[in-house]
Amino acid sequence: MSPEPSAADTAVLQHALGDLEQVVLDQRRRLRLALACVLARGHLLIEDVPGLGKTVLAQAIARVLGLDFRRVQFTSDLLPADITGASVWERERGEFRFVPGPVFAELLLADEVNRSSPKTQSALLEAMEERQVTVDGRTHRLAPVFFVVATQNPLDNQGAHPLPEAQLDRFLMRLDLGYPGREAELALLAGEDRRELLERTAPRLDAGALRALQQRAAAVHAAPALLEYLWRLLAATRSAGTLRCGLSPRAGLALLAAARAWAFLDGRPHVLPADLQAVWLPVTAHRVACVDGGDTRAVLERLLGEVETA
Repeated sequence: MSPEPSAADTAVLQHALGDLEQVVLDQRRRLRLALACVLARGHLLIEDVPGLGKTVLAQAIARVLGLDFRRVQFTSDLLPADITGASVWERERGEFRFVPGPVFAELLLADEVNRSSPKTQSALLEAMEERQVTVDGRTHRLAPVFFVVATQNPLDNQGAHPLPEAQLDRFLMRLDLGYPGREAELALLAGEDRRELLERTAPRLDAGALRALQQRAAAVHAAPALLEYLWRLLAATRSAGTLRCGLSPRAGLALLAAARAWAFLDGRPHVLPADLQAVWLPVTAHRVACVDGGDTRAVLERLLGEVETA
């Protein structure tokens, strides 16, 4: 059995979650999922219409966790070098010098990632997968803590290049934010500017402390019976005639990592079936599609209800 997460670990994460809730109102579950995504060393895709707080959410995570933040607005003329960096000739020294791009931040917001060309998207997605970039034949490692929050507008596809399913699979989770409830929106309208509130928010962690938490979250125990339950969930998607294809082994690893992080947020040293169930849709819904273009989430929810935990 893995050692139980310390009270200090649980306390700092709960304080971080509370700080995020002060900035991003009425989104506790989604904020907790985003925090679990960071702990699991995954990347997050947010699909929603403009104006719902996607940028503020990314900035708040960076601020509260003490991470270096960069934002890239993806456009049709954005080049891979605008993300990864480039070698620049220095005449005085008579040699090329590598100038790092924004991908070398600890938290990168890739805003409207579907607005750039597939070639530029691939440059980002390769960096996400490999945690390194290669420029002019030389490999450069990214920061030990490297978290991407990418956004897409699902309604406006004119001139856009939606991420294909194979690239969507690189994101640990996909979330939407939705509109706030009545009380939360009234508080937003009557309250102070979220950006000013964010500037006064003190970091709870730094990159080194977060990396240590990620390592401890990855050590949360998953019993053989829990792994059997996870396998049954994966197998159910593969035999479901309504899905074009089932969940891959990579999806299974993603589910396990996210469930471990979810359990770690609760201060538990082991994963429960409820942890897998909590992260099921955010981790899986963007990895599969229905044969007839139907409601993928409904199919996945049905399968989750049909598979026995033991």
